[in-house]
Amino acid sequence: MSSVEFVEAMSLGAQGEGASQAAELFRKTFGSDPLGVWSAPGRVNLIGEHTDYNAGLCLPIALPHRTFLAMKPREDDQVRLVSSFGSGEPETASLDGLQAGGVSGWTAYPVGVAWALRQAGFDQVSGFDGAFISCVPVGSGLSSSAAMTCSTALALDEAYGLGFGGSDEGRLTLIAAAIQSENDMAGASTGGMDQSASMRCQAGNAIELDCRPGLSALESVKQVPFDLASQGLELLVLDTQAPHQLNDGQYAARRNSCEDAAKALGVENLRVVADQVAAAQDQQQALEEVLDRLSDPTQRKRVRHVITEIGRVGEFIQAFGSGDIKRAGELFNASHNSLRDDYEVTVPELDTAVDVARANGAYGARMTGGGFGGSIIALVDKGRSKPLAELIAQEFERKGFHQPRALAALASSSAQREA
Repeated sequence: MSSVEFVEAMSLGAQGEGASQAAELFRKTFGSDPLGVWSAPGRVNLIGEHTDYNAGLCLPIALPHRTFLAMKPREDDQVRLVSSFGSGEPETASLDGLQAGGVSGWTAYPVGVAWALRQAGFDQVSGFDGAFISCVPVGSGLSSSAAMTCSTALALDEAYGLGFGGSDEGRLTLIAAAIQSENDMAGASTGGMDQSASMRCQAGNAIELDCRPGLSALESVKQVPFDLASQGLELLVLDTQAPHQLNDGQYAARRNSCEDAAKALGVENLRVVADQVAAAQDQQQALEEVLDRLSDPTQRKRVRHVITEIGRVGEFIQAFGSGDIKRAGELFNASHNSLRDDYEVTVPELDTAVDVARANGAYGARMTGGGFGGSIIALVDKGRSKPLAELIAQEFERKGFHQPRALAALASSSAQREA
């Protein structure tokens, strides 16, 4: 059996692979030089899954794997786009009279960002030519879509002089446009964690993202050191390559169930009851009392996951930060079990990969991302990632699953101009 493919990150900077390849694709397609090249990373969420749209907490890192956009503004409303992951031929759309859902396919994501900025009142934003190169595995649950929308938002911000990209607080405006693009133009529900990670993470840190509405930039993000090497650890990310779709209604159904449960409990969002449970002397009893107020058994399961998962974020930060890797791994395991049993978003490939990882020395393993396919993460001793990935691949082959692929997760930097 062939070895598992480990997806490498492209080098950064004006002379790096990403910027060079994007600029070359731009010149080849459009016959001129781009204004510049911008990039934004994919992300992996350490813990806190399906909590963002419930006003909860999550803990993502930016990956070293990025999407690069070579871009040049136009004087009309036409958008022309080409990518390494599309057909290879330029695709076009017009911003003139564009409505939500008016663009389909992968181009909906970047076109939607320009549309969303115009919807927000930035009328100076017009058309553009763009060429995308990406090393973020598509469909892996590592947020290739946010890497695309955030690189686009940062490029448009600079090209049209909006002035938001240079500060953490200003980037909230660009994040909002990226979220609106995914939700309203591409029709893919997203709660905002992916875009926040892509725009706000710092190298060597995870961000504790507080998704309560109305928080300032300072209040909504805390930089949390996440140094694997100093603890003698690696974080294996394994893409199961199981079919991964978030816009087929499953994600939206989970979100709707949570919103309905919040209404039934008489609260604005499930974070309110999560905080009440966390403040109780007997948290387990407080949780049961909340669940007893819900008559729908499915809602009870969904709410149990959200409340316990929000609690696990703070516990993981404390455990990892104090060097209690055994406890950190246990929290990974509890998160996955809850996503499997209560939120019901795993698939056989995710569960198999997690089971193999746990049986072969991982401190803990869990699915990451929206689920229904995508990736797992496993916390392992240094040097164990590749042998573990091979063991998972062997079990996949035995079960007739697709060959997985893997990558190394290091806490990396946010969206930036490359050239």
